[in-house]
Amino acid sequence: MTRRVWPGQPFPLGPNWDGEGTNFALFSENAGRVELCLFDDHGAEERLELHERTAFNWHCYLPDVGPGQRYGYRVHGPYDPKHGKRFNASKLLIDPYAKAIDGAVDWRAANTLPYVPGGGQDADLTIDETDSAPAVPRSIVIDPAFDWEDDDWSRPRTPWHETVIYELHVKGFTKLREQVRDDLRGTYGGLASAGAIDYLQSLGVTAVELLPIHHIAEEGFLHDRGLTNYWGYSTIGYLAPHSLYAATSDQVREFKGVVKALHRAGIEVILDVVYNHTAEGNHLGPMLSFRGVDNQSYYRLVPDDPRFYMDYTGTGNTLNPVHPTVLRLIMDSLRYFVTECHVDGFRFDLASALAREFYEVDRLSAFFDIIHQDPILSQVKLIAEPWDVGPGGYQVGNFPILWSEWNGIYRDTMRDFWRGRAPLRDFASRFGGSADLYQTDGRRPFASVNFITAHDGFTLRDLVSYNEKHNEANGEDNRDGTDDNRSWDCGVEGETDDPSVNALRARQQRNFLATLLLSQGVPMVLGGDEIGRTQGGNNNAWCQDNEISWIDWGSCDEELLAFARRLIELRRAHPVFHRTKFFDGTGEHLPDVWWMRPDGRRMTRRDWDNTESRAIGVFLNGDELGTETPHGEAVRDDSYLLLFNAFFEEITFRLPARRFGTRWELVLATGNCHCDRPVPGGDVVVESRSLALFRRL
Repeated sequence: MTRRVWPGQPFPLGPNWDGEGTNFALFSENAGRVELCLFDDHGAEERLELHERTAFNWHCYLPDVGPGQRYGYRVHGPYDPKHGKRFNASKLLIDPYAKAIDGAVDWRAANTLPYVPGGGQDADLTIDETDSAPAVPRSIVIDPAFDWEDDDWSRPRTPWHETVIYELHVKGFTKLREQVRDDLRGTYGGLASAGAIDYLQSLGVTAVELLPIHHIAEEGFLHDRGLTNYWGYSTIGYLAPHSLYAATSDQVREFKGVVKALHRAGIEVILDVVYNHTAEGNHLGPMLSFRGVDNQSYYRLVPDDPRFYMDYTGTGNTLNPVHPTVLRLIMDSLRYFVTECHVDGFRFDLASALAREFYEVDRLSAFFDIIHQDPILSQVKLIAEPWDVGPGGYQVGNFPILWSEWNGIYRDTMRDFWRGRAPLRDFASRFGGSADLYQTDGRRPFASVNFITAHDGFTLRDLVSYNEKHNEANGEDNRDGTDDNRSWDCGVEGETDDPSVNALRARQQRNFLATLLLSQGVPMVLGGDEIGRTQGGNNNAWCQDNEISWIDWGSCDEELLAFARRLIELRRAHPVFHRTKFFDGTGEHLPDVWWMRPDGRRMTRRDWDNTESRAIGVFLNGDELGTETPHGEAVRDDSYLLLFNAFFEEITFRLPARRFGTRWELVLATGNCHCDRPVPGGDVVVESRSLALFRRL
């Protein structure tokens, strides 16, 4: 039977099923011909040439083609790498707008490279005409229908200042969790199950930040080593949930089910997104999608040698958001996951790469302008990883209003403080919300996403157990991963039976958690840190899809978990720990914040300049929050006193003068804390490398 092919429409891009048939549209500005390739259940391929081309979009409408149809594209044009042209119709291509992709690249089945293999650094200059269809995943037409019931993407959820983020990996979070059904472990369905959600609720976090769930294509060299790209920073489909995280054959419906279930539990969903580069790598990388669809449009090429790619990301290529259609792809992807999948925000990997107009990072780039003007995206949570690997790429504090940032300076300062190396001035600035970074351009404390650890680097337990990285399992002779860990093993490298060392490590983990959760700004906890998860000293476990990376719930540190829950509840219950405005040091009767020396007196300029001091106290005034309820009433809270001792010996603090409070109650301490008289002038002995929190009665 001859298939009916109608002209169709150039927009929207991608496959769009209307209940009777499917419209297909693919952008390629420089192609000469485009073929749509349909695959039946047995893998047989049918090629249909697209004759309609409008605004560089090649399109057609196929009646009777609907959800479940597997397809791909073959794009014809010149193969001239020296001039940036890399068309090769022998290569089956994934649709950049596919909303579902059916699996992984099969590196054993056929060659996906755009050139003859084995030719060294010049191999890409010769075209490879091997058909890649046996190796490349199929794009899939989907049915977008889903019963969201009362879940509305536009409904306001957790305010920024009340947010506590928990960074997790969809697979690693539930893979070893006994409370999750066997067939659901490591999947979207597992994350949506009661065994996962009940834990997140009991912990008290308000949002999960998921490592990349856009469809992933791992690198071929990892397959050769028996490894995989576990973290997933290797995107090949910006509108498709990764199919290998699905327990069913319908990854789109299953992902939407996760969001719906988490929302019912009062937990937001933030996606870690990778719009700065793709899985296709450098000029010697595989041809999977963008490279073959229109290399010159999708990627930033070296201006005077377009055979090569600008590499601001350290992955071999950089996506080109300066091109209007590439910018549209990013925006369409973001809007789709908000409006159709109901996610609450995004964390942008290597966001500085998106801001580059040419070579410079420009905070007023087109990307930011469009986000700010968008009525949908301007209302969700936007988090930047404010750096890339290019020149001038470290941009902490330089992103526009509406954006929050991973505060790498906070991480480094707090790590240094608790190993006895950070000046008190730096510590106080970070603890107070980093006003020096964010206040002058109109942002609030919640512009700072504070973290001690994240997926990239040591876990919290490893941070206090290792001085050096131990990445031998990655197969790169321990050369990979950063050497700037700012960690301290507490006297013994790695695991030990020494009770004094283990006691100190336990104290240090509590110090970090308490500092993080009581600081102004938005705290982010790395999944598993609250139970003492270890990666055996591996600080770059990106390729370890195994017990190194998965959370081992069987070895949970129950005391540490109870401490973390208590801290999160304390933060939630008390606005003094999540202010909406920066401290200004003023107040009607007492200042909103007051920093003190161990002798109970106010810090002087000389004290701030003393780089050897490692002990400090801070009074947080609950009567001076500068915030009103929606009905115009002043928000008031209890007042607290925090005593920090990062010295290697115990320190005696004197409680401050009567005007700050007549009696104090010890709320929590990370070590031994002795206070015979909790009144003004009374002495408090704080154990070495520990902190104590007091509430004013």
